[in-house]
Amino acid sequence: MSFYCRSPKNPQQKIIKRVIALEGDIIRTMGHKNRYVQVPRGHMWVEGDHHGHSFDSNSFGPVSLGLLHAHATHILWPPERWQKLESFLPPERSPVQSEEK
Repeated sequence: MSFYCRSPKNPQQKIIKRVIALEGDIIRTMGHKNRYVQVPRGHMWVEGDHHGHSFDSNSFGPVSLGLLHAHATHILWPPERWQKLESFLPPERSPVQSEEK
């Protein structure tokens, strides 16, 4: 799922990222200082679609759920990109381990 949230580095900036993992999940990172991260309570791990060209959790770590603003469902601008966003998590980005709830 893609979510619209405030940037943890600049609260005036809004970002749209894919949620990769939620609290308790262990994620294999892509360029973060730690190879594996367990997402802390009250946080999520977010990534952009273009690894290496995206300012995301691999740069700034887990994001507080308090910064979450909305669930992104469509791209409306520019008009030539107008489309519905599908909830899709690439299999290679699934959490290594998830807490049983």
